[in-house]
Amino acid sequence: MSRRSIPLLPLWLGLAGLIPFVATAASAWLAPVVWQVVAVDAFLYYSAVILSFLGGVQWGVAMSLESLSSTGFRVRLLLSMAPSLIAWPALLLHPLTGAWVLAIGFVLVRLHELSANGRAGLPDWYHSLRMRLTLTVLACHALLIWRLWGG
Repeated sequence: MSRRSIPLLPLWLGLAGLIPFVATAASAWLAPVVWQVVAVDAFLYYSAVILSFLGGVQWGVAMSLESLSSTGFRVRLLLSMAPSLIAWPALLLHPLTGAWVLAIGFVLVRLHELSANGRAGLPDWYHSLRMRLTLTVLACHALLIWRLWGG
Protein backbone atom coordinates (compact mmCIF):
# COMPACT_ATOMS: atom_id res chain seq x y z
CA MET A 1 0.00 0.00 0.00
CA SER A 2 1.46 3.37 -0.95
CA ARG A 3 1.92 6.23 1.49
CA ARG A 4 -0.91 8.18 -0.11
CA SER A 5 -3.32 5.25 -0.27
CA ILE A 6 -5.51 5.72 2.80
CA PRO A 7 -7.98 2.87 3.39
CA LEU A 8 -11.54 4.03 2.85
CA LEU A 9 -12.93 3.34 6.32
CA PRO A 10 -10.27 5.35 8.20
CA LEU A 11 -10.53 8.08 5.56
CA TRP A 12 -14.32 8.38 5.89
CA LEU A 13 -14.19 8.19 9.68
CA GLY A 14 -11.46 10.82 9.77
CA LEU A 15 -13.44 13.11 7.48
CA ALA A 16 -16.59 12.55 9.54
CA GLY A 17 -14.61 13.54 12.62
CA LEU A 18 -13.96 16.93 11.01
CA ILE A 19 -17.68 17.73 10.74
CA PRO A 20 -18.02 19.02 14.33
CA PHE A 21 -14.89 21.17 13.93
CA VAL A 22 -16.10 22.74 10.69
CA ALA A 23 -19.73 23.11 11.82
CA THR A 24 -18.92 24.74 15.15
CA ALA A 25 -16.21 27.01 13.72
CA ALA A 26 -18.65 28.18 11.04
CA SER A 27 -21.42 28.59 13.61
CA ALA A 28 -19.15 30.76 15.75
CA TRP A 29 -19.20 33.21 12.85
CA LEU A 30 -22.59 32.73 11.23
CA ALA A 31 -25.11 31.68 13.87
CA PRO A 32 -27.21 34.09 15.93
CA VAL A 33 -25.14 35.52 18.80
CA VAL A 34 -26.65 33.31 21.49
CA TRP A 35 -25.78 30.22 19.41
CA GLN A 36 -22.29 31.51 18.72
CA VAL A 37 -21.53 31.11 22.43
CA VAL A 38 -22.79 27.53 22.33
CA ALA A 39 -20.76 26.88 19.17
CA VAL A 40 -17.55 28.12 20.81
CA ASP A 41 -18.09 25.88 23.83
CA ALA A 42 -18.97 22.90 21.63
CA PHE A 43 -15.86 23.49 19.52
CA LEU A 44 -13.57 23.63 22.54
CA TYR A 45 -15.09 20.54 24.18
CA TYR A 46 -14.89 18.53 20.98
CA SER A 47 -11.34 19.68 20.38
CA ALA A 48 -10.35 18.52 23.87
CA VAL A 49 -11.98 15.13 23.30
CA ILE A 50 -10.18 14.60 19.98
CA LEU A 51 -6.84 15.74 21.37
CA SER A 52 -7.26 13.22 24.19
CA PHE A 53 -8.19 10.55 21.65
CA LEU A 54 -4.88 11.12 19.87
CA GLY A 55 -3.08 10.34 23.10
CA GLY A 56 -5.07 7.13 23.25
CA VAL A 57 -3.71 6.14 19.85
CA GLN A 58 -0.18 6.27 21.24
CA TRP A 59 -1.27 4.37 24.36
CA GLY A 60 -2.73 1.64 22.14
CA VAL A 61 0.43 1.37 20.08
CA ALA A 62 2.51 1.07 23.24
CA MET A 63 0.24 -1.64 24.63
CA SER A 64 0.28 -3.67 21.45
CA LEU A 65 3.83 -3.28 20.13
CA GLU A 66 6.24 -2.41 22.91
CA SER A 67 7.84 -4.76 25.40
CA LEU A 68 6.55 -3.94 28.87
CA SER A 69 10.09 -3.52 30.19
CA SER A 70 11.38 -1.37 27.32
CA THR A 71 12.18 2.30 27.52
CA GLY A 72 10.04 2.81 24.42
CA PHE A 73 7.01 1.44 26.27
CA ARG A 74 7.48 3.78 29.24
CA VAL A 75 8.19 6.82 27.06
CA ARG A 76 5.24 6.19 24.75
CA LEU A 77 2.87 5.65 27.68
CA LEU A 78 4.05 8.82 29.40
CA LEU A 79 3.74 10.84 26.20
CA SER A 80 0.31 9.35 25.51
CA MET A 81 -0.96 11.11 28.63
CA ALA A 82 0.24 14.57 27.54
CA PRO A 83 -2.69 15.34 25.19
CA SER A 84 -5.25 14.75 27.95
CA LEU A 85 -3.19 16.80 30.37
CA ILE A 86 -3.18 19.64 27.83
CA ALA A 87 -6.83 19.29 26.79
CA TRP A 88 -8.58 19.20 30.14
CA PRO A 89 -6.99 22.34 31.66
CA ALA A 90 -7.56 24.17 28.36
CA LEU A 91 -11.29 23.90 29.06
CA LEU A 92 -10.82 25.76 32.33
CA LEU A 93 -9.22 28.76 30.64
CA HIS A 94 -10.76 31.74 28.87
CA PRO A 95 -12.07 30.45 25.51
CA LEU A 96 -9.47 32.37 23.49
CA THR A 97 -6.61 31.06 25.60
CA GLY A 98 -8.11 27.57 25.61
CA ALA A 99 -8.37 27.58 21.81
CA TRP A 100 -4.68 28.52 21.56
CA VAL A 101 -3.66 25.82 24.05
CA LEU A 102 -5.65 23.17 22.18
CA ALA A 103 -4.19 24.24 18.83
CA ILE A 104 -0.68 24.02 20.28
CA GLY A 105 -1.59 20.58 21.64
CA PHE A 106 -2.50 19.38 18.14
CA VAL A 107 0.80 20.72 16.79
CA LEU A 108 2.76 18.99 19.56
CA VAL A 109 0.99 15.67 18.96
CA ARG A 110 1.66 15.93 15.23
CA LEU A 111 5.34 16.71 15.85
CA HIS A 112 5.58 13.65 18.07
CA GLU A 113 3.87 11.52 15.41
CA LEU A 114 6.46 12.69 12.90
CA SER A 115 9.37 11.77 15.16
CA ALA A 116 11.09 8.42 14.84
CA ASN A 117 9.59 7.18 18.11
CA GLY A 118 6.15 8.50 17.28
CA ARG A 119 6.14 6.95 13.80
CA ALA A 120 7.11 3.50 15.04
CA GLY A 121 4.26 1.04 14.91
CA LEU A 122 1.93 3.21 12.83
CA PRO A 123 1.20 2.54 9.15
CA ASP A 124 2.32 5.06 6.52
CA TRP A 125 -1.27 5.80 5.52
CA TYR A 126 -1.95 6.93 9.10
CA HIS A 127 0.58 9.73 8.74
CA SER A 128 -0.89 10.87 5.45
CA LEU A 129 -4.38 10.89 6.96
CA ARG A 130 -3.29 12.60 10.17
CA MET A 131 -1.50 15.38 8.29
CA ARG A 132 -4.65 16.22 6.34
CA LEU A 133 -6.85 16.04 9.42
CA THR A 134 -4.45 18.08 11.56
CA LEU A 135 -4.17 20.86 8.97
CA THR A 136 -7.97 21.10 8.79
CA VAL A 137 -8.30 21.07 12.57
CA LEU A 138 -5.69 23.82 12.86
CA ALA A 139 -7.47 25.90 10.21
CA CYS A 140 -10.68 25.57 12.21
CA HIS A 141 -8.83 26.62 15.37
CA ALA A 142 -7.47 29.64 13.50
CA LEU A 143 -11.00 30.63 12.45
CA LEU A 144 -12.27 30.29 16.00
CA ILE A 145 -9.32 32.21 17.44
CA TRP A 146 -9.89 34.98 14.90
CA ARG A 147 -13.56 35.12 15.88
CA LEU A 148 -12.77 35.22 19.59
CA TRP A 149 -10.14 37.89 19.01
CA GLY A 150 -12.89 40.12 17.76
CA GLY A 151 -13.10 39.11 14.10
